[in-house]
Amino acid sequence: MRWTSPPCWAVGLVAVALLGGCSSDTEDIHQWMSEQRRLTQPKITPISEPKRYVPLAYSESGALDPFSSQRLTQVLRQEVGPENNSARLLAAEQNRRKEPLESYPLDVMEMVGSLDRQGQREALVRVDKLLYRVKTGNYLGQNYGLVTQISENEVKLREIVQDAAGEWIERTAALQLQEKTK
Repeated sequence: MRWTSPPCWAVGLVAVALLGGCSSDTEDIHQWMSEQRRLTQPKITPISEPKRYVPLAYSESGALDPFSSQRLTQVLRQEVGPENNSARLLAAEQNRRKEPLESYPLDVMEMVGSLDRQGQREALVRVDKLLYRVKTGNYLGQNYGLVTQISENEVKLREIVQDAAGEWIERTAALQLQEKTK
C-alpha cells in the first residue's frame, strides 16, 4: 500500500474541529476572570497634594555682593570677634617713643652675630653698614616689631600688622643669622 498525502481541505477540517473543541473551555475561564475582577479590591494609597510653590522676588539692591570687599570685611570681623580689639593692640604702640631701628624695614636688616653680656643675650644687627646691639624688649622694623627672644642664630619678633579687613593683628617674625660669604 502506498501512502499519499491528505488533501489540504482535510487538514483544514481537522484544524477547525480542534479549535471548536477549545472554545467551550474558554467560557469557564472568562467567567472565572470576571468574578475575580469583581471580588478583588485594589489597594491604592492616595498621593499627598504637592506643596504650593511661592516664588520669591529677587531684589539685588538690598543684597550685598558675595564677592565684594565689604562682604569679606564683614566675615573677617565676625571671625575676629570683640575680644580681639585692634584699637587696644595699636594704642600702646603709638603712645611710646620710637627706637632708631624702627625706621628700617626688616628685610634690610641682617643679624650678624650674638653675644652674652652679664647673663643676657644680645644680637648684633647690621643696617646701612652700621652695627647695633639689640636686646629682648627692643623694637625692630616698621611693623611695631617687639624682640621677644634672642638665640645664637635668630631674633624672634612679635609684629602688629593690618589684615585684609583692616583689623590690627599680631604675627610672629624672625631675623636669621646671616653668614658672610666671600
